[in-house]
Amino acid sequence: MRPDTFCRDRLPPRDQWPELRFEQLGYPERLNCADELLDATIRRFGADRPCLRTTTGTWTYGDLLRRSSQAAQVLAGDCGLRPGNRVLLRGPNNPWLVAAWLAVLKAGGVAVTTMPLLRPGEIATITALTEPDLAISDHRFTADLAAGAPGLRTIPYGGGGADDLVTRCAAKSGSFAAAPTAADDVALLAPTSGTTGRPKVTMHFHRDVLAIADTFARHILRPRPDDIFASTPPIGFTYGLGGQVVFPLRAGASSLLVEHASPGDLAGLIDAHGVTVLFTAPTAYRAMLAAGAVARAGPATSLRRCVSAGEHLPKPVWEDFHRATGIKIIDGIGSTEMLHIFISAAGDDIRPGATGRPVPGYRAAILGPPGDPVPDGTPGRLAVSGPTGCRYLADDRQRSYVQGGWNITGDTFIRDTDGYFWFQARSDDMIISSGYNIAGPEVEQALLGHPDVLEVAVVAAPDPVRGSIVQAFVVLRDGLDGGPAKAAELQDFTKRSIAPYKYPRAVEFVASLPKTNSGKVQRYRLRELAARTRRAGFPA
Repeated sequence: MRPDTFCRDRLPPRDQWPELRFEQLGYPERLNCADELLDATIRRFGADRPCLRTTTGTWTYGDLLRRSSQAAQVLAGDCGLRPGNRVLLRGPNNPWLVAAWLAVLKAGGVAVTTMPLLRPGEIATITALTEPDLAISDHRFTADLAAGAPGLRTIPYGGGGADDLVTRCAAKSGSFAAAPTAADDVALLAPTSGTTGRPKVTMHFHRDVLAIADTFARHILRPRPDDIFASTPPIGFTYGLGGQVVFPLRAGASSLLVEHASPGDLAGLIDAHGVTVLFTAPTAYRAMLAAGAVARAGPATSLRRCVSAGEHLPKPVWEDFHRATGIKIIDGIGSTEMLHIFISAAGDDIRPGATGRPVPGYRAAILGPPGDPVPDGTPGRLAVSGPTGCRYLADDRQRSYVQGGWNITGDTFIRDTDGYFWFQARSDDMIISSGYNIAGPEVEQALLGHPDVLEVAVVAAPDPVRGSIVQAFVVLRDGLDGGPAKAAELQDFTKRSIAPYKYPRAVEFVASLPKTNSGKVQRYRLRELAARTRRAGFPA
């Protein structure tokens, strides 16, 4: 069958690729990552082990193999899926979404896994970019899909009926040989979460999917076959894909799939199911502390590994969580462009407040404006290379992210003399006020030390005298009202924590912060709001 070359035709020119360092991982030229994650794991550990857990039941590895192979038969046989065809996946974290993801890859297709909360306009943008040939969707999420991608052939699952994927799979044998894809065939098209308002689509190969397990998971996370993973980010977010699917399958472990959980619910699920490895965001750890859920779990919790990414982990959150549980949260920085985490540290190697050191297999540097490394202790642009790297789908922004063979992540960091990397700010979140460079996250961390602050985001707001000022958007704990007195209290508190010139000259209290579906704060929206508010008050 002639393959679909859509993805390969839209890779950026080779001279715009980053340096890729994967030879030490020893992957063969022909490689299907679904076969490696599932079939090969079964050959090592057996088919009867628990694999996908929910609150109502458990699939074994054998169950997942049979159902994903049946789904691959539906795709390749009934639907005529050709290698290279794109399949859009839509649904919350549940076993059939995982089975569908594996089925697409087994059949040689390219998975385009989307966030379940995307609205029709967002779906239309992604389908216009990726041109999927088919969609598989949880039956509860088909209405917005139909509105955003009218005419796209869609297979629902979970709702019953003759056209339902579950029904169609039941009629198949479950015998399917994985397509003999190349290690450098595109396996995933992963849209960025859109913190800048315009998503990009990243392209990742079959070998890339294994590489994140064979670097970060193997060397930092160190999973065991008896581990039970849980992850709050959706599988459509590459952070969630790694923590919920790739890492546990590669290790022969199991995964607890939760469609939605409040901080209190999450702590209860961890206790009830004996979860040992948790992937979530800094805001969730802080919310668990605020809800008292962590204190109830206490040091007797089953957890042995907690991972935080998606946003910088403030030092006070790390310290409060460690004080409550004895667990040292593994912080990490990753990106959709790099697929997963590339700087991190675990156990006694953790330095609270530092992100960590390059994950084995990756290297990192701090570059100045001309592109040359700067001395340790000097802030600059974070540059990374390793076995994974940025390849945008037909996007001119490739030239901005990849420079001189490096992936330029858009973050400002400092490296210390011991090789630890310390986050300062997103490069576009550095605030220049009256000639001072002020890192927004440093101000956020200071404000988070106040007991009344639940969440905060700091941005630059225009000012006719200083050029810019620091403006803080603050979410207070339930039951507290913001006003001039509370704003002054927070300003004074900040001045006592960090240099007074860094304090927020404007404080606005909000009910919630605008976020992407993956939980990242959309600071560009706050900058727009701050600019409108400030300019409205400027003298004519």
